[in-house]
Amino acid sequence: MSYSDLDRPPLDARALQAALVGPGSFWADIVVTSSTASTNADLSAAARAGAAEGTVHTTDHQVAGRGRLDRTWDAPEGSGIAVSVLLRPTSVPAARWVWLPLLVGLAVAATVEECGVEARLKWPNDVEVDGRKIAGILLERVDTSDGPAAIVGVGLNVSMRTEELPVRTATSLRLEDASEIDRTVVLRLLLRNLEALYRAWRVSEGDPHAGVRESYIRRCVTLGSDVSVAMPDGSTLEGRADDVDELGRLVVGGTAVSAGDITHVRRAPSTS
Repeated sequence: MSYSDLDRPPLDARALQAALVGPGSFWADIVVTSSTASTNADLSAAARAGAAEGTVHTTDHQVAGRGRLDRTWDAPEGSGIAVSVLLRPTSVPAARWVWLPLLVGLAVAATVEECGVEARLKWPNDVEVDGRKIAGILLERVDTSDGPAAIVGVGLNVSMRTEELPVRTATSLRLEDASEIDRTVVLRLLLRNLEALYRAWRVSEGDPHAGVRESYIRRCVTLGSDVSVAMPDGSTLEGRADDVDELGRLVVGGTAVSAGDITHVRRAPSTS
């Protein structure tokens, strides 16, 4: 990136380290690169090599990012946040790990709102502004010599302009007139929000009733909507999204769905 766009300075690695890494901090290390294929892939390799919980990999330009269902995630250099976080919730039963991407979604939504933009969650892990996607989350489990670990990747559109959006149903902090579009500041806010939520969830041994499930339900725009779910086996489930159960599954017409591509046929009325 030729540093000619003043709205897109590179991430400030020193500022992030100074603000987040230190005695008593959850964050072990913040690795910042100018470009990489995938922060999730980089951090997965680091986890297998023994990286500590709280290690973060982020970049100014991710050239081969992936989202859910192996979709590509691409953004112009310096226009967004691509970050992956290493979590090792070994005290939490594996069945509760499904809450991690939902918990991260809450952290992203809280961060977007700290930047002055109201955000909602589309199950399972998209963050939206008035129905337009501003962020996505991908969770990958990695087996390491220290036990299983979770790599949670976040892609957040920060300064994308209209002509740069990958699809017309996307948006960015800039396009929503956010009060903050400095990526270093936004990333710092995101990691602090994630730390607070994750610490509380982990201390409760992953119990989603420790405020996480209730907070997610309050923000989830999918609930109350008529939806069509493209299931992993190729079938389609249609019905009203009634609840998110204790395992993080979306309940559609009485059927609990743990994975699938959701289309909102009719949105729930806004509660704002």
